[in-house]
Amino acid sequence: MKLGILGCGQMGEAILKGLLAADAVNDTDVVLTTKFDNHEQELKQRYPKMLVTQNNQDAAMRSDFVILATNPQAAKDVLESCTEELKGKIVVSICAGIMLDKLMTWAPTANVLRVMPNTPCVIGEGTIAISSIGVVEEVVAKVKTLFSNLGLCTVLDEKYLDVFTALASSGPAFAFVILEALADGAVMMGMPREIAAKLTAQMLQGSARLLLETGEHPAALKDQVTTPGGITTAGLLVMEDGRIRSTLARTIQKASVTAHKLGDE
Repeated sequence: MKLGILGCGQMGEAILKGLLAADAVNDTDVVLTTKFDNHEQELKQRYPKMLVTQNNQDAAMRSDFVILATNPQAAKDVLESCTEELKGKIVVSICAGIMLDKLMTWAPTANVLRVMPNTPCVIGEGTIAISSIGVVEEVVAKVKTLFSNLGLCTVLDEKYLDVFTALASSGPAFAFVILEALADGAVMMGMPREIAAKLTAQMLQGSARLLLETGEHPAALKDQVTTPGGITTAGLLVMEDGRIRSTLARTIQKASVTAHKLGDE
């Protein structure tokens, strides 16, 4: 498979690193583009076997599977400049907020899908959603197979993608704030920061894995740790005093609305 990543910034490179680590692509079959001279040189140094260019048309022509990883504001110009080169090819947009109807208008001769990934894709622990309209199942399956190398991959109706973007794509940032805050509490009580951060990360990872593997409701798992008058109950009361539930829920709500606005702009 010849893979092109147009606008290979942080998210594009996270996908690239994850695919390379999973042996899902070969170095010599990948083309990367960027619009910055310095970034072009950096990518060439990191990936000497890959073609790195500022020419999106050339990259699209050389690829049969194209990932559009530009910022949302540049998506229209990039796709419209490559109309002929993208004919009949698979084009996957990871641009937040840009709806399929727009993408399909800008690349009318291609098989266009939207994919929302997140940064843990770089270590094969990503959360990825795929959405499409009118694309044959064979193409959807091919896209899912590729991105399944990066983590948990699911097909969603496009109407859920803005919420998914807020929950999963932006979610790591929210999770890191929670992780940092919990570790700060341990540091305040005298634990060295490096140890506190490591233990907190493992605790969160283990808790998430427990939920995924048991399939139990989060509240049921929480109750298994909570005893009357105990340590956990005392801590939970402080969390409730801080309105943590509504704060986190509103975080996703606000981020979802912002994701939708990106498409309107």
